[in-house]
Amino acid sequence: VQLQASGGGLVQTGGSLRLSCAASGRTFSSYVMAWFRRAPGKEREFVACIVRSGVSTYYADSVKGRFTISRNNAENTVYLQMDSLKPEDTAVYYCAATNDLFSSNWYVSSAYDYWGQGTLVTVSS
Repeated sequence: VQLQASGGGLVQTGGSLRLSCAASGRTFSSYVMAWFRRAPGKEREFVACIVRSGVSTYYADSVKGRFTISRNNAENTVYLQMDSLKPEDTAVYYCAATNDLFSSNWYVSSAYDYWGQGTLVTVSS
């Protein structure tokens, strides 16, 4: 599957952005989808993931209550709604896909086989 992330940009503290990740192929619904991010000078970190059906979602503590991941399997797209943005949310955001069956692995970037190119989010103070 090929992934194309979009929607990044410059926003002020407290603002909102919605990231999208469009997937090619007819097997999108068979993948757990996730968003990761890499801030300048830091390691890539887990942000959120959503199961194949979209029924369950999981978030990093740092974004819980502010970010919402969702998916539309009919349109092969996963979204990340980001509200109440903070300067520390500044990063390149990547969408990723995995077939891994073990939920404990979904927080780890090495479990993901497919990655989008990344979209830059900058939050000004």
